[in-house]
Amino acid sequence: MKCPFCGYLEDKVVDSRESREGDSIRRRRECLRCERRFTSYERIDEIPYMVVKKDGRREPFDRNKVMAGLLRACEKRPIPATKLDGIVNAVEKYVQESPERERPTTKVGEMIMRRLKELDKVAYVRFASVYLEFEDVTEFMKELKTLVRTRSGSGATARK
Repeated sequence: MKCPFCGYLEDKVVDSRESREGDSIRRRRECLRCERRFTSYERIDEIPYMVVKKDGRREPFDRNKVMAGLLRACEKRPIPATKLDGIVNAVEKYVQESPERERPTTKVGEMIMRRLKELDKVAYVRFASVYLEFEDVTEFMKELKTLVRTRSGSGATARK
């Protein structure tokens, strides 16, 4: 560490303290030449977790954006906030576990849709209609019919 007073490159650390937030360390140093004291701060240089958009752009993962999308899809639905928070936590964990520190949004969206489908069919359809970018009503109806078929199939099985 270079002394800010005389430029000498050697010093000794007199005191070290972690910041209140725990994201940096404050060090009091003393120059070995001029014996004046100065403070330095050390921070971890974190690489953000990224998501790769459909068009190839990369942007930092934002759990608030995921939650906002879920809240829109689940508006006026009887879904506890803890369930939504659980989905967001699972998605965040999935992104953080990537060895490359990034995941494609297609995989993230599929994961959200799978969980919403189990949780609430209406919320699933709302989310899917935005996420899958249906071009026309026929695509939307096809997805609804698939949903009704799977629901009827599981309902019939449950009644037997």
